[in-house]
Amino acid sequence: MAIFVNDRISLGDDEVSEQFVRSPGPGGQNVNKVATAVQLRFDARGSESLPEDVRARVIDLAGARVTKHGVIVIDAHRFRTRERNREDALERLVSLVRRAAVAAKPRKATKPSRASQQRRIEDKRQRSQLKQGRQRLDREIEA
Repeated sequence: MAIFVNDRISLGDDEVSEQFVRSPGPGGQNVNKVATAVQLRFDARGSESLPEDVRARVIDLAGARVTKHGVIVIDAHRFRTRERNREDALERLVSLVRRAAVAAKPRKATKPSRASQQRRIEDKRQRSQLKQGRQRLDREIEA
């Protein structure tokens, strides 16, 4: 069964591996006995399902969650059950790949309008006058 991301991309089950570990933090006896946290691993660099541009963006977006070998590691331990943590980790992976699938629009360089430049200069002039009005008038005191 494949993990559906969008109409162009779906990840194979063999590309995602899961490991269940003990959950950190408070939780009483349950947290010490049951391995409910999920550590999901996805080899983004070696993935056949991702187009080259999406692969580069997903590695970039993942940030600190990527190993030096290009494997994305997602830790999920928000919930008390394995199933819910597993779903949470998969949702987070799919969300990350969806964000990477959308290419950023290239920025077009623009110049500020003449009116905006004049407003900026006028604001600077008014600010300058305001600050000059706060200064001490030592010259008048000496006279």
